[in-house]
Amino acid sequence: MSKKGSEIIVNSLENHRVPFVFGIPGAKIDGVFDTLEDHGPQLILTRHEQNAAFMAQAIGRLTGEPGVVIATSGPGASNLATGLVTATAEGDPILALAGQVKRSDLSKLTHQSMDNAALFAPITKYSSEIQDSETLSESIANAFRIAKTAKKGASFLSIPQDVTDGDVEGEAIKPLSTPVLGTADDEDIADLVKRIQEAKLPTLLVGMRASGENETQAIRKLVEKTGLPVVETFQGAGIISRELEEHFFGRVGLFRNQPGDMLLKRSDLILAIGYDPIEYEARNWNAEKDARVVVIDEVPMEIDQYMQPEAELIGSIAKTIEKLSNSIEVYQLSTDANQYLATLQETLANGKQKSKTADGRVHPLEVIETLQKNVTDEMTVTVDVGSHYIWMARHFRSYEPRHLLFSNGMQTLGVALPWAISAALVRPETQIFSISGDGGFLFSAQELETAVRLKQKIIHLIWNDGSYNMVEFQEEMKYGRSSGVHFGPVDFVKYAEAFGAKGLRATNQTELEAAIQAGLATEGPVIIDIPIDYSDNKELGKTILPDQFY
Repeated sequence: MSKKGSEIIVNSLENHRVPFVFGIPGAKIDGVFDTLEDHGPQLILTRHEQNAAFMAQAIGRLTGEPGVVIATSGPGASNLATGLVTATAEGDPILALAGQVKRSDLSKLTHQSMDNAALFAPITKYSSEIQDSETLSESIANAFRIAKTAKKGASFLSIPQDVTDGDVEGEAIKPLSTPVLGTADDEDIADLVKRIQEAKLPTLLVGMRASGENETQAIRKLVEKTGLPVVETFQGAGIISRELEEHFFGRVGLFRNQPGDMLLKRSDLILAIGYDPIEYEARNWNAEKDARVVVIDEVPMEIDQYMQPEAELIGSIAKTIEKLSNSIEVYQLSTDANQYLATLQETLANGKQKSKTADGRVHPLEVIETLQKNVTDEMTVTVDVGSHYIWMARHFRSYEPRHLLFSNGMQTLGVALPWAISAALVRPETQIFSISGDGGFLFSAQELETAVRLKQKIIHLIWNDGSYNMVEFQEEMKYGRSSGVHFGPVDFVKYAEAFGAKGLRATNQTELEAAIQAGLATEGPVIIDIPIDYSDNKELGKTILPDQFY
């Protein structure tokens, strides 16, 4: 018996063990939504397609398997663009499906007709339009595989309405096994062991592709055995465990003035593990072009005048690191190296000086101190983009990978709450925290209704200063003044209550502790409005290079 294309689409998602589908229906794709009423992944109806794409991206980052988002034709499809370009840039697998007009209308100037596949081709790994109902399942299977193959990213399929509604004789394809990457050969491993032994201060720079479960365990084993110092990128947060914290020397990203930058400058051998230049361009941490770099990754490094590795070990990161660990019999850093590292640890510890806080406002470090006290290792913290994200990336410690999430490729505003919703779906037994500024919050704040509907344990902290502050302080540094960054006030407590969430306000650290405690005791989302004192933001900008403004 034949089946409708919509049934094959849902069967294909079932075969690929997709747990959730995010999206909004429309006439060109509603057959799929109708089928999802009977069986298939759990449908998470969102309030905007862009946020649905963010949620699918977070599923990809948290699980390593593609998150799935579905939208209708025209603006339903085009609203996915920001989420898909963010996912592709930041290495998060997504499968995006969008409705399209009937094939007979594709060449006409008709309602919601546009070239979907062409629109998404530059910002995804794979973009195609399906022209035959019989190829639906194979197209989904291929798009799914492409999305989860390094470099991971977004796949997009445009599906004309008559393809979705058409009859299909074939069955949905079962997922094929994922290709297994090998390891670097013995000669390359032996060469790297020799380089490490000969170096005075070798350092690990661990990035987003090093943050998978297997990769993290292999890196921890290497660090435990050798004592090598580690610098994380923002998206590599949590690779170093609490037990290995003495070997952690901070995170690098954005502006070059951190202890991690100092260590990378001093190091005479940098092992770039799963590092992608989009996280923090080599021109920032290797401005002098004299770094000696060896790459361990799944894909070759992008080369420029600041990144010219002496060797690249391409293959399974985890297997290569395990092989490297097993090949190092005895290793110990020199006394001079350990003395230098001790001074950097002091710099990290002393980097939390703050000015007197204005009355009625909370200093960023007070927020972080309070948050650090209340966040346990299994909890997830999602962070939006803004001045708060610089403070969090530099000072908030996380000890499990992919539990502190940043957008550090596209630096996309509005991701924190949608990511938190996905984290609550993937990790329903844990408390989720999300953090944004007052500007970024309103990019996706309508999804508070989604979180309320799902009764999720999310505490969202709004660092409220009445401006797009990350832009503001950089404009002031460049021009002596700011422009286009100030907006009117919003009562976020009333906003939360209007959506059925709990709204609280904290004007000092004591009130913030009480608000978080109240949030932890609440079933459902909680919004905490924090008037923030950004007067120390000028310290963030010290030693910014001319091309480092964001």
